[in-house]
Amino acid sequence: MMKQKIVLLCLLLVGMLGTAQEKMPVSYDFGEKFNDRYRYSNLLTISDDGEGGYILVRAYFQGLILKPKGYFIERYNSNLELVSEFNYKLKGLDFVDGFLKNGQLHLLFLNYNYDRGQYEYWVHSSPTHSFSFRSKRLLSIASDEVRNPVGKNYYNRNFSKGFSTAILFNQEKTGFIISTHHKKGKQNKHIIHLYDTALNKKFEHDFSHEIEEKNYAFESIAISKNLETAYIIGKAYFKKKRFKVDERKFLYELIKVSANGSKTQHFLDEGKYPEGLYPIIFNDRLVCAGFYADRRDNRYNGIAYFDVNPISLNINSRKYNPFSQQFMEDKFGRDEDKVIKNLVFKGVHVTPNEEIFFNAEEYFVTNSIQVTGAGQRVKIDRFHHNDIVSAKLLPDGDLAWARNINKAEVTQGDGAYASYSSYCKEGKTYFFICTAAENPQLINNERLIFKQGLSRNRNVFLISLDENGRMDYEKIIDNQEARLPLMVSKPLKPVNEDKMLFYAKRGNKKQLVKVSFL
Repeated sequence: MMKQKIVLLCLLLVGMLGTAQEKMPVSYDFGEKFNDRYRYSNLLTISDDGEGGYILVRAYFQGLILKPKGYFIERYNSNLELVSEFNYKLKGLDFVDGFLKNGQLHLLFLNYNYDRGQYEYWVHSSPTHSFSFRSKRLLSIASDEVRNPVGKNYYNRNFSKGFSTAILFNQEKTGFIISTHHKKGKQNKHIIHLYDTALNKKFEHDFSHEIEEKNYAFESIAISKNLETAYIIGKAYFKKKRFKVDERKFLYELIKVSANGSKTQHFLDEGKYPEGLYPIIFNDRLVCAGFYADRRDNRYNGIAYFDVNPISLNINSRKYNPFSQQFMEDKFGRDEDKVIKNLVFKGVHVTPNEEIFFNAEEYFVTNSIQVTGAGQRVKIDRFHHNDIVSAKLLPDGDLAWARNINKAEVTQGDGAYASYSSYCKEGKTYFFICTAAENPQLINNERLIFKQGLSRNRNVFLISLDENGRMDYEKIIDNQEARLPLMVSKPLKPVNEDKMLFYAKRGNKKQLVKVSFL
């Protein structure tokens, strides 16, 4: 197997002119390049197989007009060698998510049954040593067929189409909820189902009484260790309320759901507008952290923190930590009218002493009409993955620091190659970026700007924030070494191992890349 390994060691003080740049404490391994029979595919999930190896699942597309034809499953060993492949030829179902549990691969699908007039959630499961899938229907909901029923849009949810659904896993992937909202005439039903990842239904709760005045768009969840209670963060959109010019049409709410019922708590203070809240369960505490604005537009002004009683949902304390003036200038410059786009949470890490590290990304979608060579007008969606915001909160909710990494990426296709991934170790946060840019712009030794670049080859940069938020960066893999671009936003982080695994692919070539922290 062709294998390459480079260890990047820390440098000591050199000469009398100052200190040399500190090298990132990582090594990396390239697996062998393998031929791939499916040129057009999307990586859906990558998992640790529990035996030191890895399982990858891709949806592949074929035909003159590309259409989904099935799912290609690859198994690699600990040496990044391809052990086996399996083609699961399955068409007509909409993939929702997938995960590995106790040697079983589970693929979740949503299907519309025309004969019965209902939406159905199905799970297709197979042992990983000998692939043989069996299907099981998890639940069904009678409804007319609608366009795009799965709530994937982060903003401006559409509740008028009759049926919408969402599936959310907790960060540990020990369980998930399925939310189903169906409206027809006077009928208006919203049901929340909680499953563990052994596919046992823990409970279902009729949430319909809460939607008489508001519609809910769920965004994130935390689940108790005993898998009996789910804490859901969502936007509650008012239905009939009249709004003033300076009011928002929604507010953020925390919903506690169990077999015994539900409770809600809203986050609303005069002149403060929380955004992108995320629930975090400690041993005996519940914290919701995110962003806030001082006005109802999309500009964020700082970090919000709420300490919540996990039983009553009463708010014990709240803190609004404003961004520093330097942070705002780094991000916006001095243009007072510039508006930040919506931030989407990407990662949360909690240390043993309950410090919180989290990061988010500016994400938005634009579209335009293009004319094809045949004279047809087609709508083109462009997915923008821009700036990274990273913050550290102390155990009492005070903001230790917040940093912004300026980044501009746009893609029309597979977003796995765009965006970034993060890793936290010993109080430091690391960000992996795959970009055609040769070097970032560094302004005033503090403001770091990555631009997309034009080359089809990609460099891998590692950006670090130390315990005090001091920023550093290094190109850890050159595009001459990484001939295949890494799907940097879809890594595998093996549990209790200081490493990350990335899938690299272009055309009919593929390989795995492993990055280890020293």
